[in-house]
Amino acid sequence: MKIKLRPLFVVLAWIAGGLPTLAQVTGLGIAPAGNQTVLYWPATVTNSVLQSTTNLSSPNWTTFSNAVPLTAVSVTNTSPVLFFRLYNTNTPPGMTLISGGAFTMGDTLDGEVDATPTNITVSAFYMDTNLTTYGLWTNVYAYAATNGYGFDHAGSGKGTDHPVQIVDWYDAVKWCNARSEMEGLTPAYYTDGTQTTVYRTGDLNLTNGCVNWTADGYRLPTEAEWEKAARGGLSGQRFPWGDTLSESQANYTGATSSFSYDLGPDGYNAVGSVGGTSPATSPVGSFDPNGYGLFDMAGNVAEWCWDWRAMYGQPTNINPTGPDTGFDRMLRGGSWSNGANSARCASRDLSGTPNSANSSIGFRCARGNL
Repeated sequence: MKIKLRPLFVVLAWIAGGLPTLAQVTGLGIAPAGNQTVLYWPATVTNSVLQSTTNLSSPNWTTFSNAVPLTAVSVTNTSPVLFFRLYNTNTPPGMTLISGGAFTMGDTLDGEVDATPTNITVSAFYMDTNLTTYGLWTNVYAYAATNGYGFDHAGSGKGTDHPVQIVDWYDAVKWCNARSEMEGLTPAYYTDGTQTTVYRTGDLNLTNGCVNWTADGYRLPTEAEWEKAARGGLSGQRFPWGDTLSESQANYTGATSSFSYDLGPDGYNAVGSVGGTSPATSPVGSFDPNGYGLFDMAGNVAEWCWDWRAMYGQPTNINPTGPDTGFDRMLRGGSWSNGANSARCASRDLSGTPNSANSSIGFRCARGNL
């Protein structure tokens, strides 16, 4: 029996005593073999590992087999129910593959009126494991300066391993293009809908038609992509790891008397603030990652997203990119200077005009699934 599936990323469920249920993979097959079930796929599928978990609601993926190329694996039909994924490991350096699929965007935990839970579907994409560091920013900035790019701000940072700060939305978008061109990739952003002139200078309020969404180059994540990545596979939780927050988990400003879920301590986080100094950014990756292996998805610096501020699911609930016009572009994740409320996965209390730039704002890049 053959079942068509999507290449590179596959999730299938095996129920004890029965055949696996597979969803959307090309060339993947299943066959009963006595008390075992054999999973097989073409030898041309390379750079992949087969991983398993016993719980999809809170997955803890472990490597089941890592032969390259994978061609067949036998699974003994015993309890408990196992879930599998064929995971592409040909991931760009410094990035993590975020699986595609549906998830619940928003929550009702704290009464945020513009975060009403909505079923959203996104395609698989790559996300920078860390915030854009000041060191990486300056390397690309030097290339951009001699290759026709113009920025509003030179950027700033407490150290090369700290997140870059003081970059507006226009800077972030143009920098994504410069990083793409420096690495020989196709830029994502263009000056108009014809997509003939790469966006390198000026402050242009780009529309969705100005973006080559299938390009292999860098871009800002959409707000939906950002929230899916931030949740790390969890659903209905305030934070990437659960419903409470402490300064041992993220760089934010504690205010325990303001929010019941803030475990503090109060004030700036000591990891980023030496002697109470401001800006109190911390080196990227100073705290444990979320379930997808992403660092600083809560706190440190707020992250620019592509979208204009609007209600969820515009213009569609499938790969939404937001409206073509607006006043503020979305910022997500909270920062060292914000309280625990802004660090929530569903928080939409931060946004800014595209020319906003301060020491609490940075970004990270995404790329389409290659």
